[in-house]
Formats: sequence, structure tokens, C-alpha cells
Amino acid sequence: MYLNCHTYYSLRYGTFSEVALLQLAQENHIKQLALTDINNTSACLNFVRKAPEFGVKPILGIDFRNGVDPCFVGIAKNNEGYRELNAFLSEHLRQEKKIPFKAPFFKNAYIIYPFEKVVLHEYISFLEHEYIGISIADLRRLPFSRLVGLKHKLVVLQPVTFRNKRDFNTHRLLRAIDNNVLLSLLPKDEEGHIDEKMFPIQNLAAVFSEYSFILENTEKLMNECHIVFDFSEGRKPQNLQCYTGNPQQDTLLLEELCQKGLPYRYPDIKASEGEEISKRLKKELDLIKKMKFVSYFLINWDIVSYARSQGFFYVGRGSGANSIVAYLLRITDVDPIELDLYFERFINLYRVNPPDFDIDFSWKDREAMTTYIFNRFKNVSLLGTYVTFQHNGAVRELGKVFGLPKEDIDLLCDGGYQPTDLDEISLLVLKYAQHIHGMPNYLSIHAGGILITERPIHCFSATHLPPKGFATTQFDMVIAEDVGLFKFDILSQRGLAKIKEAIAIIAQNQPNKINTFDIHDVKKFKKDPQINTLVKSAQCMGCFYVESPAMRMLLKKLKVDTYLGLVAASSIIRPGVAKSGMMREYILRHSDPERAQKMAHPVLLKVMPETYGIMVYQEDVIKVAHHFAGLDLGQADVLRRGMSGKFRSREEFQKVQDLFIVNCRKKGYPDTVIFEVWNQVASFAGYAFAKGHSASYAVESYQTLFLRAYFPLEYMVAVLNNGGGFYSTEFYVHEARMLGATIHPPCVNKSAIVNCIYETDIYLGFMYLKELEARVMERLIKARQKEGAFSSLNDFLDRVPISIEQISILIRIDAFRFTQINKYELLWQAHMLLSKAKTVVYPKLFPPKPQNFQIPKLYATDLETAFTQWELLGFCLCSPFTLLKEPPKNNKGSKDLEKYLHKHIDIYGYLVTVKNTRTHTGKRMQFATLVDQQGEVFDTVLFPPVAAKYIFRGKGIYRFYGKVVSEFGFLSIEVIKMQKQDYIQDPRYADMKTAHKKISL
Repeated sequence: MYLNCHTYYSLRYGTFSEVALLQLAQENHIKQLALTDINNTSACLNFVRKAPEFGVKPILGIDFRNGVDPCFVGIAKNNEGYRELNAFLSEHLRQEKKIPFKAPFFKNAYIIYPFEKVVLHEYISFLEHEYIGISIADLRRLPFSRLVGLKHKLVVLQPVTFRNKRDFNTHRLLRAIDNNVLLSLLPKDEEGHIDEKMFPIQNLAAVFSEYSFILENTEKLMNECHIVFDFSEGRKPQNLQCYTGNPQQDTLLLEELCQKGLPYRYPDIKASEGEEISKRLKKELDLIKKMKFVSYFLINWDIVSYARSQGFFYVGRGSGANSIVAYLLRITDVDPIELDLYFERFINLYRVNPPDFDIDFSWKDREAMTTYIFNRFKNVSLLGTYVTFQHNGAVRELGKVFGLPKEDIDLLCDGGYQPTDLDEISLLVLKYAQHIHGMPNYLSIHAGGILITERPIHCFSATHLPPKGFATTQFDMVIAEDVGLFKFDILSQRGLAKIKEAIAIIAQNQPNKINTFDIHDVKKFKKDPQINTLVKSAQCMGCFYVESPAMRMLLKKLKVDTYLGLVAASSIIRPGVAKSGMMREYILRHSDPERAQKMAHPVLLKVMPETYGIMVYQEDVIKVAHHFAGLDLGQADVLRRGMSGKFRSREEFQKVQDLFIVNCRKKGYPDTVIFEVWNQVASFAGYAFAKGHSASYAVESYQTLFLRAYFPLEYMVAVLNNGGGFYSTEFYVHEARMLGATIHPPCVNKSAIVNCIYETDIYLGFMYLKELEARVMERLIKARQKEGAFSSLNDFLDRVPISIEQISILIRIDAFRFTQINKYELLWQAHMLLSKAKTVVYPKLFPPKPQNFQIPKLYATDLETAFTQWELLGFCLCSPFTLLKEPPKNNKGSKDLEKYLHKHIDIYGYLVTVKNTRTHTGKRMQFATLVDQQGEVFDTVLFPPVAAKYIFRGKGIYRFYGKVVSEFGFLSIEVIKMQKQDYIQDPRYADMKTAHKKISL
């Protein structure tokens, strides 16, 4: 009898989940129920999935409204009706059109107009599928309305939005948040009515007892509604079934493409290797065909083929790298034969969902690739996701609607309070923040998921149009997979853009060398001693995935100098392995292989010999579950998927966890061993990589390592031009200097918007000048391209329309230093030549005759220049050590650590980065990376007692006193005490003797 039920997917309106709605129905003995969220279908599929568990027949519909103003409720008779409603809603959401008060004709859906809207708009005629909805509140007015005579058109339309007073209060707060007003100023017409509740079916029947025909009409309507979605394990995938339109043609095309790929991937193949490759290929193709995943491979092949045709760089990663078919189709660049990759991690007979390819494109190319996919295939949409209220966000929003001052809100967010000290309003904020925590706040886009479906996506969901401009579903990946919709992951990263741009820069700066290498010839790179030396010495700044302090530390400890070693390191560094304590154990066993024989369980060592009996990759979980705990491959894969967190709360995952423990006990393992192994499995918790994924990352790492080894300056310019990486811009500029570059501040004749290089001279881009307008940069470049270099400040001002404020920025950064005129004199000239009047935006027809102004003798010091650079660029181009108020008492650096091993050292360092972490007891400790006076990097660790006493106060130079220690050959300093050093006062704002101090720029 309830045809208008809302969940919290009626965003910032509803107050509970679709599962809570079903529980409410069960409690009130409701046997059939319609979910009709406001302009939203996010909960629909899960509502249908869960309804049988509560003995409820699910009915789907949409409450169409403009804001909170009701228009009509659409109820789907069947799946086709649901598609019609979704298509109608999507058109209005995507075009931002108002919902009309009169519904269009729907073949397979009922329309219910609220009683008050029928009265207001004086509707007098209704189509066969249209009804008038009567709520409990409307019963008072019904006897006095002519509508009481339309007996066959009246149905119950009692909205369900709240369960209790707390829900209603929460609703009012959500409405205030949505309207961005104080709760006290929330208009009444923005709220639902407090009586929008569900009553036991017998109570509802009693209320409508005088109008039994209304109950009969309602029951008849509901009985005629039938929605079916298949959520069973054997469900049919809903992705595009055929690539060519014919299954046999798909199979022939896939086989043909694999044969074409063989000579490219294996040009110098031996007979024995050929036999192994053929056997692996046949095994994979047989399984792909049996599982009906052929079209999935062909669609991915189509996508990457287009990317190559456009010159786009990409990386195929994830467990897809375990497949030789993917390797031959050039979806991935990882040879599964070379790495002995476990194909069953990717596809096995127990896997119902298609395999998962993650394809990374450059951040500059992904939008073009998305556009191609939308144009290439018929039924395409982006996958949605929900942004939920988190504690601090909820506190801030509620604090604002309650009118709390910012200081009080900050205090509540920081947690620095005693509950007994809080006033009533603050306690209410915290109370209701708990209620709305985890509720969806608004719809967003999955990081890279795209659905390419056999049927229109509106069969499953309405779509909206986020700022990206592509149709996006109103549900997320979890329910999509439940109903048989499996995403294609089209992701972006900056590392690929760095590789592509570095090659372009090499072509411009060293054209004679651009044809001496193939960036895709990774097999050659793997054997290159120069590249492997970089890995072993951890000289990897700027290189994909291997540049962070933690990775640099791990590489040194493992003494990695091979591709396979880097593959393992890429996964060992993940939090799952580190959290379980197995990263350290791996290093110990790597350093002393005999330790593995003593420490590892024999079964674990047997199934994971190359990782010394330690789980490192996701495949290892499957192996352990299968061989150690006796789970079949299907159960083992459920366990592996459960690690991602998506299914951790699902019943099937809990069953497999219980079975793992029961089976191990049957095998006679002691509980200490069982739970130690289980804790290793649990610690992965979605952080572990598939081995193929790590191998894919390592391929990209080797490509960037090659560029750093042989074209370091060009590569560093590409790194800078693509937003850097783990470190700040300043550090990559420093790294380029250490690699032999001469760094120049922006110059109007040499610089571009981004950084550029001439042989070994790097000119910083105008993009670093934070206050310089984009249009000024563009005009400058255009004028230089059209008429050549600027000869003077006068020449520049004649050719580039610019304001005095903007030209001042360029002069102050020394962009006119080619004139050899002091910048202060140039500033005088600029002020005399430019008035404060509105800038003329067209070039002058005749250049004005220059006037000879008498300007006083001016000068600028190196120190003033350094501080100006700091202000305009965010960093200075001299050594920061030259700016210290007191010169360093020593010049000790990274080179001295070895001779101070197990001794105390006094050392100065310029802060590069700090990592805050916590011990297993929850105490804060820190790792800091710094640059010494010679420009070399060194690392420090502050254990909890020291971290509690000393605090890093932003970037700058720190003096440390500590003990040099070595762990597996990696040297660092255990800090005992530290002190931040003061810089000299800015000489531009103080009359100081130091203003004349000479520094090297």
C-alpha cells in the first residue's frame, strides 16, 4: 500500500537506507512496496536484490520533483516501464530542464498525481495509466472535493520519509544544509511533513476504511507491477556481448590478432619456448571462449589500438597483465611467460565476472579516449559513485546551520575538547553528525569506470551529467557487478605524460639521438647495467613509482638491480605487506635465504618459493587459500575479492573466512599458525597488488629510469611540466641542477609558459609566476613568435598590451636581464611609460618616440633577488644555506654518514619532505628527507620521544644532532635533537649590512 517511499538517496532529504526501508516494511507486515526516491534511482537495484530477504515484493518508481515541489510519481509496471522512467528523468537531469507538472505518456508505467497538485492545477481528465494519490492527510479534504467521484482513479499515496522524530530532525538539518541557511531560517515549504511515516498495514487499512475502493485500486495497481533483475551467481553478463555483431566472428578475430601479435612480442623464439607459448596461448583462448569473455578482450584491444593510432601512451595493468592474450593484443606490456604469472588470478572457471583491465592514459589524453569510447560504442556511460558525509564534513555543515562560529566548529573537528565543556548546541552538532555520517551527500564519478552495455543503461539506472559532460549512472560499481555490469577502467596518470613529453623534448634538444632508442623496448632496458645501477643506488628521483623516500629506502635495503626485483619491491612497499610486519621479514629472508627454511611454514614456502614463503601479491592469497587451507579456486577468489573491502560485509565473504579456519583445523595446523597466516591475509585489506599489476608498474618505472639515465635533463623538464611527482617543484629544479643543468629564472626571450631547455640551460616557465595572468603569457609568446625576440623594455611594451602590475612581475623576476639594465631602473622606466589607465589591447600603429628620462642610480643585490624569487616563484635559485642568519658550523653531509656509522653527527639539512606515521601503540613518529649543503639527500627518523619534543615547522633548514645507523645497508640518522635555523631578514624591507652579502645564483 505504500507507493511513495524515500531513502537517503533522495539526497539531502531522506534519512535512512533502502535496507532500513525493507526492515521497516517487515516490521509493519508490508508484503509489497514501491521505492520512489526523489529524482534518483541509486537505491533501486539493491532494493530489488535485498527485498526477498525481507519477504517483500519490490516495485520501482521515481518521485519526480522540481527541488522539493512534487510533480508526480512514476511507478514502473515492469522493466520496460522502469527504462522509460529512467530515460525521462535522465533527459531532464542532463539538460537541466524542469520537470513538467503534467507527465508525458508512458506505455509501461503508471503516473500518480498528488491530490493537492490535481486540485491546484484543476486536472479534470486522466489517461488510463494515470491516478490521483491520496495521503492520510488528504482524507480530511477528500469528502469536500469533486475528485471523490473519480473512484476508479484514487490510490493511496502515503509518503514514507521518516521513522521517528529523530529522522525528522535529521531531515530538517539536511534541508538546511542543502539550502545553505540557518536551521531557524529554513522555509517550511522546504521540509517534508512530520507524518510521512509508515504505519502497520492494518492501521492504514483502518484509516482508509471509509474508502475501501482506494485500497482496492492501490492493491490492483501494485499487483500488476513486476520488476525482475538477475542477481544469481549464474547471471548473464550485461556488457556488450559481441564486438563484431557475431560471436563466431569475434572468436576468429581474437585468434587472428593473437597470431599477428606473436612475431612482434617474440621475434627471436626458440623451439622449446615456442611450445610453452603455444600451450599457454591455447589454454587461455579455450578458457576465454568457454567463459564468453571474447568481446571483452576485443573491446579493450579496440581502445588501445585507437590510442596507439593517436600516439597516446598507455599502460595496461591490473591482473590483466597475467594474460598472454592481453600481451599479444598489446593491451599490456608484461610477458606472463617471463614472470610465470598465475593466469588463474585473472580468469578461472569459478569467476563469473569478466576479467579486469586497468588501462592508464596520460592525464592529457584520457578525455579524448573517453570521447572516443562514447562515440565508438552504442550504449556507454560513466560509472557513478557516492560522496558520503564524513565526520568532519558533517560537523562543519551542521555547525554552520546551527550558527556556530568558525572557532567552535574547528574545535569540534579537531577533537580538542572535553564533552563536559560543550554547550547544548555543540552536543547537538556532534549527535546529528553521527546520524548523517556515511549518508550519501551527492553523486560523483568513479575514478575511471566506464560501462559498455548490451542494452541501454536506462534499463538499470537513470543518468546525470556531471561537469565532465559524459552520461553517468546513479549507482556504483558494487551493485553494477551484482547485476552483471562490469566496468572498463580508463584511468589517467601523469607518469605517461612525462614519458611522452620527454621524448618530444629530446627530439627538440638532441635531434640526432631521438632515433637511437625505442621507448617500448623494455626488454633491452631490463638488461641495461646503467639503468640497473640507478635502481640499486636508488637514484630514482622523478621516476614513476620508485622515487618516494620509502621506496628509495627499500631498494637500497634489498639491493635491487633487476626488473624482477623491482616487481617484488613494487608490491612489498604496499601497506598490506608492511602492516603485517612481513615487509621486514621479506628483507631478512632476502638477505639470508636460509632464514626462509627456518621461519616459513613448509606449505607456504612450497607455494611461494620466489617470495620466501611470504605473501606479497594478490595471487599469493589464492595460492595460500587453495593449498594451505584447502579452499577451492572459486572460494579462494571470493576471499581475494573480499580483501578489497567491497564485499567484506557480505555474507559470502564471512562464510569463506569461517571455512578457511575450519579447514586449517581439519588439516591439523595449530591455532597459532592458522591465525598468523589469516592475519597476513587480512592485513592485505585491498592494498596488495596482483603480480601482473606490479610488473606493469615496473615496466613504466624502467621506461622512466631509461630516460633519467640517458636524457636526465630533458626528462626532468618533462617531470616539471607535468606537475612533478612525489616532491615539490623546488626539489625537481634542484635535482635538475645536480644532474648538470644551469637553471635560469623566466626570461621574456627564452622562456615559454612551461619550462624549456636549450642544451643544458633550463629556463623556468612563466607558469610559476603565480600572479602573472594567463592572457599576458599568451600575448607574450604570440608576439615573440610573430616578430622575434624583444630588443628592449620599450620594444616589449610596444608589442605586448600589459598593465603596470603585470609588467612589474616580469621585471622583478629579472625577465628582462638581457637588457643588462638594473631591474629597479626598468621598474622606473615602466612606470614612466605606462599610465594606470586602462590597458590598450591592440598593438600601436606607430611606435612612440622614446624619451630620455633622468633616473637616479639604482642597484639590486643578490640577496634581494633571492627573496624576490622566493616571493614570486615559491623558491629561490640560490642555495638556501646562503640565506642563513648564522653560517653553518660545519659542512657535514650525506658523504660523511658512513664514517659516522654508530656515532653521533652534527648536520644541517634543507627539508624536502616529512612523513608522519604511528607506531603499533599509536604514538606519533616521523621520517624526514633533507638535502645537505652539497645538495645530496639524506634521511632522518624521529622516534616518538623525540617527535613529541621537536616539531618540524614548515620548510627551511634544520640542524640535527643524532646517531648514524644502518639497516640492511641503508644509512639514516636517529635524531636526538634538532633546531630550525633562522634566515636573514628580507633585505628589501630592512636596512641591513647583510643586504650586500654575495651569494651564488
